[in-house]
Amino acid sequence: MKIGIAGTGRMGNAVAQRLIECGHTVMVWNRTPEKTKASREAGARLAATAAELATASEAVITLLTNAAAIDSVYRAPLGLLSGEVKGKLFIEMSTVRPDTERALAAAIGKQGAQMVECPVGGTVGPAREGKLIGLVGADDAAFERAKPLLEQMCRRIERCGPAGAGATMKLAVNLPLAVFWEAFGEAMALARPLGLDPLRLVELFADTSGGTNVLKNRAALVAKALAGEDTGPATFDLDSMRKDLRTMLEEARSRGFELPVAASTLSAFDAASAAGQGAIDGVRIPAYVVKRSGAR
Repeated sequence: MKIGIAGTGRMGNAVAQRLIECGHTVMVWNRTPEKTKASREAGARLAATAAELATASEAVITLLTNAAAIDSVYRAPLGLLSGEVKGKLFIEMSTVRPDTERALAAAIGKQGAQMVECPVGGTVGPAREGKLIGLVGADDAAFERAKPLLEQMCRRIERCGPAGAGATMKLAVNLPLAVFWEAFGEAMALARPLGLDPLRLVELFADTSGGTNVLKNRAALVAKALAGEDTGPATFDLDSMRKDLRTMLEEARSRGFELPVAASTLSAFDAASAAGQGAIDGVRIPAYVVKRSGAR
C-alpha cells in the first residue's frame, strides 16, 4: 500500500521502518521536518505538507502528542483533511481522551473517509518488530478494512468498541504502568538497607506478586539504572507519562469521579520533571525515586 505517516517521533519512525520492511511505500510528514530523518534513511519519502501526505496515500497513520496536535495536523489550512481524502483510511494512534477521537472520526466521516483509532501498548522495540498491542475503536467496515495493516504492526488486536473505546482502554492500561514505576522506586528505597545486588533484587521482585510484565521484560535495564549505569535512549519518558496521567485525570473528572493514586503519582512526577528528570525513561524512575528518598 501507499501509506502516509504523520508524526515521526520515536514511535512514528519505528512504525514507518516496520511498514517499509513489510513492503509498503511510505511517505512521512512531521511539523518538525528534522524528526523524519530516521524514516527517510530507511527509504520513506518526505511530504512537504500534511495535505500532500493525505492526497498521496491510500492509508494515513497518525501518532501525535496530544489533542492540540491532532487539531493542528488534521484541521490546519494545509492539514490532512484539506487534502484529497474521500474513500481513504485513517488510523489514529495517539493517546488522547475519547471525546477527541470521537470528534475526529465524525469529521473524517463527513469527508467520505474512514477512521480507526488504535492507540497501542508497547514502545519502540515492539513497534519495530510488529509486536504492539492495538486497542481499537471503530465500526465494522473500518475495522475490517484496517485489520490487515494492523496485523503487520500488532501481535494482538483488541477491538474495544466504537470510536473512543480504544482511547478509554489505552488510558486505563497506562494508569497502572505509570503508578508502578513510582511504587517500585519506593519499594526499592525500603529494600535499600539490605545491600542486595540490584539485578538480584529486581529479579526477585519480578518473580513475586510485586512484579509486573514490564518489570519481567526490562529487569536488566532497571537493575542497570539502580546500579548507576547507562540504560540507553529513552523509549517512554517521564514527561510522556505526566501527559498521560493528566489526560486520565481529566477524563475521570469529566465523568464525575477522581483517581487519587494517579493524582499522587502525577504530583511526584511533576516534582521529578521540575528537578530536571522529565526526559528519563521509565526504567530509570525507580533509581531516581531511591535517590530522592535519601535511603541509605
